[in-house]
Amino acid sequence: MAVIHVVGLGPGDLSGLPMGTYQLLKSGMPIVLRTRIHPVVAQLEEQGFAFEAYDDLYETLDHFDEVYRQMAERLIEKASHGTDFIYAVPGHPLVAEQSVQNLLEQDVPGVQVDIGPGQSFLDIAAARLKIDPIDGLLLLDGTTLAGRLLNPALHTLIAQVYQPTIAAETKLTLMEVYPDDYEITVLRAAGVAGEERIERMPLYELDRVPWVDHLTTVYVAPMQSRTNRLRDPWEAMDIVAALRAPGGCPWDREQTHESLRKYVIEEAYEVAEAIDAADYDHLAEELGDLLLQVLLHAQIGEEFGEFSIRDVFERLAAKLIRRHPHVFGGETAANVSDANQLWDEVKQAERASEDSPRILDNVSLSGPALTVAADVQMAAAKVGFDWKQVKDVLEKIKEEMTELEEELRAGEDSDAADEELGDLLFACVNLSRFRKKDAEVLLMHATRKFVDRFNLVESAVRESGKDWDSFSLDELDEFWSKAKIELQEKN
Repeated sequence: MAVIHVVGLGPGDLSGLPMGTYQLLKSGMPIVLRTRIHPVVAQLEEQGFAFEAYDDLYETLDHFDEVYRQMAERLIEKASHGTDFIYAVPGHPLVAEQSVQNLLEQDVPGVQVDIGPGQSFLDIAAARLKIDPIDGLLLLDGTTLAGRLLNPALHTLIAQVYQPTIAAETKLTLMEVYPDDYEITVLRAAGVAGEERIERMPLYELDRVPWVDHLTTVYVAPMQSRTNRLRDPWEAMDIVAALRAPGGCPWDREQTHESLRKYVIEEAYEVAEAIDAADYDHLAEELGDLLLQVLLHAQIGEEFGEFSIRDVFERLAAKLIRRHPHVFGGETAANVSDANQLWDEVKQAERASEDSPRILDNVSLSGPALTVAADVQMAAAKVGFDWKQVKDVLEKIKEEMTELEEELRAGEDSDAADEELGDLLFACVNLSRFRKKDAEVLLMHATRKFVDRFNLVESAVRESGKDWDSFSLDELDEFWSKAKIELQEKN
């Protein structure tokens, strides 16, 4: 069996070369380098070491993924001839070394991969920056950096910032989370005597650094100020938790799933209003208000052991994957109609896996209460469970009104009175449906009519120069009557 001995050349010159690596290099086995571009290579060559290197792949291939894939294939091919050899990489074999990871994934019979010693640039960088990684350290690749990977609460080291274009892309990605003038530290050739360079600068100057090369790493310190971390999505969750914690906001601490219900609906309507107005700056704000409701419910759910925000994310992601088999599975969708059909098919399959469907199972209880009530009534009517004529509905309204009056006489704050009021509203929706009218539209019309009349009453009060409490109810009612007449004449 051939053995590929993978070793690290350390972070810089010979002073950082692990003794175990040096001894293995002196064993006489053939040596393959991922790249000659490393300070220790020239020093080893001066001592008589000879190498084979894979730098040609960097020059002939456009993408790093393909470079490191072909490196692993070359190594396996070389080992297939039955000869042991050394594969030497910069730093440590298991830190920021994709070619090594690809090699380990090969798992080819007759080839053994032995991971040997190395010293990562992390050790030198932590020493120069005077940070302790145990406080929380995020190590990222500048060539694949994405804003969603950043966490401003942690020490962040970005390696592979090896050329100006990568530095520019790194800057723009960091600016998604950090202020433009946030202080960063740029390290070059850390641990290489005579070549080491460390400079602090504002983030916006990162792409102006003229000495960026393959030995460059960018360090971003944790944000200490909460106000600086506001672009971090998890910061909002932490703020909500603080509002609900002992000593937090009295209003937030008192809220329940039930008490917040109306706010979810209200915020959704305000999002829709911002969309209708094409006011996208306002839309961002309203989406934040809607998200607050999600975070509050998630925090309450976590406090009572019901669910957490990660459960919300998990169920959403699973549903998106499940209902898009044309994206994440083997199905195809040539157009929107095909996509909608697949969505409906998956949704129906989900329901089929549950208990036998009931008549009202296909009616969504999500939405404005008046609309949902009408949908439920129409579904029941399809099987004959309905009134025969309008006068029957009117009798039902009178019946519910009588029951409400009785409960209110017994006590205005009783739960029974609330229930009867709900029954009365439900019966009124029935009447709207019988007249083939949308109860939601009718109520909105009545509400807008009230607003118009009230605005005229308010104008009359202001014109009088008096306060509201200076007028009796009869006087205000007179203003109301005049407003009603004025609006009727306009219409």
